[in-house]
Amino acid sequence: MRAVIVGAGIGGLTAAIALVRRGVQVVVLERANAFTPVGAGIQLGPNATRILCSLGLEPALSRVVSEAAGKEVRLWNTGEIWPLFDLGDDCKARFGAPYWLVHRGDLQAVLVEELLRLSPESLRMGTMVTQVSQTDSSATVHCDQNTVSGDIVIGCDGVHSAMRDSLFQTPKAKFTGLMAWRGIAEMADLPQELHKAIGTNWVGPGAHVITYPLRGGELFNFVGVVQNDAWTSESWSEVGTQAECAADFIGWNPLVQATIESIKTPYRWALVEREPLDTWVTGRVALLGDACHATLPFLAQGAGMAIEDAVVLADCLLGISDSRVALKQYAAIRKPRTDAVVAGSSSNTSRFHNPELGHPETARMYISNNWAPELVRKRYDWLFEYDATIEFSSWIAKKNKLLVKK
Repeated sequence: MRAVIVGAGIGGLTAAIALVRRGVQVVVLERANAFTPVGAGIQLGPNATRILCSLGLEPALSRVVSEAAGKEVRLWNTGEIWPLFDLGDDCKARFGAPYWLVHRGDLQAVLVEELLRLSPESLRMGTMVTQVSQTDSSATVHCDQNTVSGDIVIGCDGVHSAMRDSLFQTPKAKFTGLMAWRGIAEMADLPQELHKAIGTNWVGPGAHVITYPLRGGELFNFVGVVQNDAWTSESWSEVGTQAECAADFIGWNPLVQATIESIKTPYRWALVEREPLDTWVTGRVALLGDACHATLPFLAQGAGMAIEDAVVLADCLLGISDSRVALKQYAAIRKPRTDAVVAGSSSNTSRFHNPELGHPETARMYISNNWAPELVRKRYDWLFEYDATIEFSSWIAKKNKLLVKK
């Protein structure tokens, strides 16, 4: 089998590695001429890290990730702390995999290195896809200078997917009225209190801040989400200023302000909600990751969903002889899961920005009620327990059980 993958982001590269390891020949087409460390930090729960470990990537990734010891909530002005859950030994014991914090560029670099080790000629940079066509026996990607054919084509070209817009429906988009600041600081430039392997959610009225270490504690990731109806650009490369970012967090704890002051280049982008696609597959062409189920970042599962998609897709293609049937089964297995994540991420918006957080007499009670340990487990355990590495085999088992009953 030969698979053509459009897009060398996290999902496309993970899919390529999973397919090559299962004996599939892959060609990955990437529009950029070279990889640059775009983006910032991402969180990988055990549902994602167990997949990366199963692909043999743990040794390489252990050199660039930060392994979280825990997660906490802090009140925006006083800095009071409410521990959420243990992400160290407890996470490994309950879910069988670690919780990693990693720069997107570092993760992408490890995936590229592994793909080229497994299949040195598989990656083609500087390739602009213009069209996709198919017959009963093959699918063809038309590029600016040539064509590439395979048994299947997988569109992994992100939230602004050209493949999706040309072959499927364009999802309805709605601006949330929220804008996110993001940036990276050198850990050495920050107060000592922040030098710990903890993910922190600072919550306040109309805004929240998420911080965590990267690259083994060398860097510190900052994401600040504020209400802003005026900023509607979705680009991750729109540069702002420290002064503009700090102005959105006036009155916040000095630790938050110190972090902003240490960010050399803050970026900003508008947060947009999109309805999940009803259809991910047409014949020999399928979508994966943000191209078909872009989600708000409020469950920290965007990268995780693409990684899950990748391994389920690979297993379906290995286990079902007809590629078209395999792609349909991949979508059928994945869609309920990704729909639930998109909905859960959207519902978290009001929890982070509740007006009660602005008043001392109500803020503490609000945090205690909304981030009580049993509620936190209810909101997150279903995410972390999910094991995409066995989803296809579980489907086969259920199918065989039904056949036996008949």
